[in-house]
Amino acid sequence: MDSSTYLDEDRHRSARRFARRLYIPRIIGLATGFFCVSSVLVMQPVSGWWWLLLVAYSFIWPHFAWQTADRASDPARAEIRNLMVDSLMGGVWIAVMGLNALPSALILAMLCMNNVGCGGLKLFLGGLGVIVLSCLLTLGLSQIPLNLQTMPSQVWICLPLLLIYPTYFGLVSYRTALKLSEHKRRLMHMSTRDGMTGVYNRRHWEHLLHGEYDNCQRYQRSATLLLIDIDYFKSINDSYGHDVGDEAILALTEHLQLTLRITDVIGRFGGDEFGVIMSGTAQESAIQAMARVREYLEEFRIPHAPRISLRISVGVAEFDKSMVNYREWLKAADVALYKAKNLGRSRTEVADIAA
Repeated sequence: MDSSTYLDEDRHRSARRFARRLYIPRIIGLATGFFCVSSVLVMQPVSGWWWLLLVAYSFIWPHFAWQTADRASDPARAEIRNLMVDSLMGGVWIAVMGLNALPSALILAMLCMNNVGCGGLKLFLGGLGVIVLSCLLTLGLSQIPLNLQTMPSQVWICLPLLLIYPTYFGLVSYRTALKLSEHKRRLMHMSTRDGMTGVYNRRHWEHLLHGEYDNCQRYQRSATLLLIDIDYFKSINDSYGHDVGDEAILALTEHLQLTLRITDVIGRFGGDEFGVIMSGTAQESAIQAMARVREYLEEFRIPHAPRISLRISVGVAEFDKSMVNYREWLKAADVALYKAKNLGRSRTEVADIAA
């Protein structure tokens, strides 16, 4: 199955969830709205067909609307059509009630709230146009007299719609907002973290390094940059397989997290190479921290390759205000790392900033 098919399926599932979110609110809204409309219809000179239409719309339409949307090839588009039907029928019932003040205002408010919540300004304006048009056409065709005044008993009957439906609609909106927030958090995590180790990926780590460089220049702070590489990592992969290589990377990540401070910024720079930003730290302290990491690694053994002893090479570059940009700082640490490799590995070398 190609990526476009996966995307289509994901859109379809999202559209179904959108239609599903409106199913229960529509049931509640139309059930409570039935009593508002019927409280006025008993005083209007209308035929029994209007009552049959009201019962069908209030208690059958919500289920029919959900089924048509759920089975449609594009559930979101089908649900938008359902919302337009709601707007159309809302205008009809406002007209049949003779524009009775409170029930008409409630129906108009609930419909507008639905439309703006589901489709923004565009759906709101479209729905409002449908409501006004259907109301005017119904008034013109049915010759139903105006009945603007709301009786005290009708006020009490309308209270459930006024209280229950907005509360439930707000609850649905709140749950949706929570899901969107969680989805955004997950996307943010995926965009900034390395998938295997959980530390920052290179792109975001370099962004943080850029910020640290700016802060050091602006506030005259000290900081040290480390680049760390697993010695002979290719040989480990070739001899024991990529699974053991992954275990080695995870082991180094774990030991870095256990040894370094929580404020030290660890990133996977690429493959078996890691970067660490130690804010407010002189290079002597950074070198001591790497010595502790080496002590941990000397005692550690990979479960599936117990003969392997992990060794690391480290390049250290302390911040210097003469550096033109953060890339020069990064290059200094990189040069120090390659120096450590060329001098026999399993050692820490410090960048010669003056050079």
